[in-house]
Amino acid sequence: MTRTITKHGNLKYALASGEPRVETIRPGERIAIECEINCNGGVISSIDSKITPDKVRMPFVNPATGPLFVEGAKPGKALAVSIHAMALDEIGYTALYPGAGMFPDWVRRKEFGHQTRAMRVANGFVHWSESRKLPIQPMVGVIGVAPVHGAVLTVDNGVHGGNLDVQEVGPGSTITFDIHEDGAGLYIGDCHALQGDGECVGFGATEIAATVTFSVAVIDKPARLTWPRIETATHIATVGCARPLEDAMRTAFEEMVYWLADDYGFTEAEAYLFLGQVAEARCTQMVNPKYSYICKVAKSFLV
Repeated sequence: MTRTITKHGNLKYALASGEPRVETIRPGERIAIECEINCNGGVISSIDSKITPDKVRMPFVNPATGPLFVEGAKPGKALAVSIHAMALDEIGYTALYPGAGMFPDWVRRKEFGHQTRAMRVANGFVHWSESRKLPIQPMVGVIGVAPVHGAVLTVDNGVHGGNLDVQEVGPGSTITFDIHEDGAGLYIGDCHALQGDGECVGFGATEIAATVTFSVAVIDKPARLTWPRIETATHIATVGCARPLEDAMRTAFEEMVYWLADDYGFTEAEAYLFLGQVAEARCTQMVNPKYSYICKVAKSFLV
């Protein structure tokens, strides 16, 4: 049986330590959590809807539902979140917003002005136009646990997770976090029907409301787990977030060297050499305060 946690009254704009829980969940329990669209739920109600300056109040975007208290979760352990399914709303959008994106005009805030493209999402496709249909690849943009101290806005990210915007975090994947406080404090939100690498515009994916079905497990913390780790049916993956971009890449590769050395029988030097042959790596977003970079290794190479 699946238990539903609604978004109503449970939306937050920061992942915070010590925040009162909205629900308590148990390991292995199947949960369906409602996630609001990234900007002003209810504004995008048809393909004629527009995002205008009066409807955007930074940094109050990317609402996440939570925090959820996980029974048995405590510092020294890790939280593995398995995403089973995502039910998407029927309308999504993408937008240009001056000052956001890869090429922000910091001074004039002019660029291309305010542009909104709302789209129907149905039958497994984002309907870009009458002639162009883009296959959906549902993903969760914001997912994470309470940070070790204080609060981190949902537009940002860190070792606790947050606004990672990694396409691999979707149905069929498991993402693992270091736990910083009792109960973990799990948050989920900012879902996308589709996102291109780099998420090159600030409101850049097909932003959409969704219901995410997931379960959690409290596991022994991997020896050198710092940043979130992802496992899909075909790959293991590590994530690093930083500016400049090369530091995000270095972090993702460093985390993968540790994982290969600790769990797959490599020496660190051999793992580094191995990545030079088989690593699949890319920037998944470069529009957040810290960029996200992913390093993947196919499981077929690790048997």
